[in-house]
Amino acid sequence: MGMMDDITALAKRRGFIYPGSEIYGGITGFWDYGPLGVELKNNIKRQWWQAMVYEREDVVGLDAAIVMNPAVWEASGHVSGFTDPLVECKTCHKRFRADKPEQLEQHTAAHDGKSEWTNAKKFNLLTEVLLGITEPKELTYLRGEITQGVFVNFKNVVDSTRVKIPFGIAQIGKAFRNEITPGNFTFRSREFEQMELEYFIKPDEKEGQKIFKYWKEDRMKWYVSLGMTKTKLRFREHEPDERAHYAQKAEDIEYEAPFGWSEFEGIHHRGDWDLSRHKLTYTDSQSNEVYTPWVIETSGGVDRATLFFLVDAYVQEEKRIVLKLHPKLAPVKVAVFPLVANKDTIIGKAKEVYAVLKKKFVTAWDDRGNIGKRYLSQDEVGTPWCVTIDYDTLESDTVTVRDRDTTKQDRVNVSKLVEYFSSKLEE
Repeated sequence: MGMMDDITALAKRRGFIYPGSEIYGGITGFWDYGPLGVELKNNIKRQWWQAMVYEREDVVGLDAAIVMNPAVWEASGHVSGFTDPLVECKTCHKRFRADKPEQLEQHTAAHDGKSEWTNAKKFNLLTEVLLGITEPKELTYLRGEITQGVFVNFKNVVDSTRVKIPFGIAQIGKAFRNEITPGNFTFRSREFEQMELEYFIKPDEKEGQKIFKYWKEDRMKWYVSLGMTKTKLRFREHEPDERAHYAQKAEDIEYEAPFGWSEFEGIHHRGDWDLSRHKLTYTDSQSNEVYTPWVIETSGGVDRATLFFLVDAYVQEEKRIVLKLHPKLAPVKVAVFPLVANKDTIIGKAKEVYAVLKKKFVTAWDDRGNIGKRYLSQDEVGTPWCVTIDYDTLESDTVTVRDRDTTKQDRVNVSKLVEYFSSKLEE
């Protein structure tokens, strides 16, 4: 677990991720994203939306409310089915999932093999919310998944747009679960963000298998295209007894994390479970045929993807730590350095370059210490390129551009910098 400790420390020290409510002792299962963390997370969401919505003609977006009528969760089966079996250690009174025998064995070993367990009891993962200012208050829930917001708006989307089956609805948003054992940094949290696509098709076994396979492969390609190491990714098919209550077929994309293979996106064949539970149908405008569509879902964790992009990018070299994040994901794209901090002409020129780049890219200014330390500081947060304004700049109007991964340096004309970085970001 040494690597996870290193990444957790780096994340806090450099402003990626902080423990939630830390000045009051923290709160288990909640995390805050700092100045660099919010940029990384937003970049992941932006790339996902670009690929899933903007580059496709068959997908539209949605942003549903976090709190919904409790009847939604009754109809969806979450109130009755969204439960984990729990057992409690009679010695320390900690609760663990009964369906995770390895956790029970580890806990027992830590107690010299003397743990006694209560009988398993069901525990609902939905987080209750009480609405209203007078008693009795109305009981509802923070959403346990963002998915249901899409389904309850299915008719609204069909009626208000020109979508025709097959089509998808994409959404990114917060969800909440009463996780019993949050852990592994941000991997298992009580508040988390999801990026999901619900893709609606006409009920047909052959078509369902084809679309399921398409989205499975498409999602894997997306992670690899943004730099995640292919050999550290795999698919794992769910056994029939571990599938969610809505799933006909389910496969996870897993990443080989320091704490073992761990899922961070699921591709699910939900069949007509959801729309039929909400009593929703689709009418084909050409044939007037009425049917309940099937749904193929891709459901990814934004926080888990952020964590695994960080883990995958983290490299400890002999003389530096470097985050080899894909430039499209890097929180800061360019850092601008004046070679010296006591020469007005160099400072002035560097500020001109900084002002131009900042309009187009997230750009950092750093004039502290020597150039070598500045490079190391930017490497550690994944900044792909550093621009140094030096004495030659005053003569030739060219600057030094240093590459994070290769550490090679190019001389580039100031007038060509925007074009230079724009083309690099399109590679």
